[in-house]
Amino acid sequence: MQLTGIHHLTAISAKPRQNLAFYTGLLGMRLVKKTVNQDDVSAYHLFYADGKANPGTDLTFFDFPAAPEQRGTNSISRTGLRVAGENSFGYWRDRLKQAGGHVGDVVEVDGRLTLPFEDGEGQRLVLVDDGGAGTASPWERSPVPAEHQIRGLGPIVLTVHDLARTAYVLTDVMNMRRVRDYAAHGAQIYVFAMGEGGPAAELHVIEQKDLPAARQGAGGVHHVAFRTPDEAQYHAWTQRLTELRVPNSGEIDRFYFRSLYFREPNGILFEIATDGPGFATDEPLAALGEKLALPPFLELRRAQIEAGLKPLG
Repeated sequence: MQLTGIHHLTAISAKPRQNLAFYTGLLGMRLVKKTVNQDDVSAYHLFYADGKANPGTDLTFFDFPAAPEQRGTNSISRTGLRVAGENSFGYWRDRLKQAGGHVGDVVEVDGRLTLPFEDGEGQRLVLVDDGGAGTASPWERSPVPAEHQIRGLGPIVLTVHDLARTAYVLTDVMNMRRVRDYAAHGAQIYVFAMGEGGPAAELHVIEQKDLPAARQGAGGVHHVAFRTPDEAQYHAWTQRLTELRVPNSGEIDRFYFRSLYFREPNGILFEIATDGPGFATDEPLAALGEKLALPPFLELRRAQIEAGLKPLG
């Protein structure tokens, strides 16, 4: 029973209009689902992905009017976005610097070219060269040329107070493999892989015992989700967590995928999510993200929900 990679990552934004402009206008990602947080329908849940909304490409945001994140340990500290090849880094360095904001230098880290940067709320991101491995689904209406578009998520970087406790859950509960470690930015970083491995299926974990715990907020990450290919394995993961006495949410139907939530020992929220049914379940693929989409159990409340949301422009 193997998780196959990163499914999605959900972060927090207090400025949804600017968020939409940054991720679709500057980064050229496709808004594939404009919906609401199913646990708090006063907040948008925006999903940005590739042209076909493939699992593993979704960077999502809850629209919470929160104070900025207080950075620290026991948090998801940087989100990798994959691009293909050295030529893309010159393009992105110039594009991001021309737009202003915080942009680092193109540097090789762990054998891959990287370019760290932040969005306008301080969300920590990094472009990572995946060498063009695997299929890509460019969005034909993106302002970014197809060859330079973001191909998906990964790796994801965690910073934790106690590496051993997190490593135990990753390897002995979630069946990941500790594959290597490397030094970067003055820290030792430990790499855990799932499925076939590679940047789309890696967690990079840093132990920082001397930092205070992060306080979640705007510009921070809410949780990371991992891919399971079908409902049979999804049910098996539920059974496994229960048998190992890992506190969890139980199975939750999010309509576009099935979810199972739990916290690793340092408090970071994890989710296991199914690849299907997918975002074209209630909208044509060609029209994803153009209107407010609500799962069937919220549809009867559409008028009330729409009245409570601010226009995105």
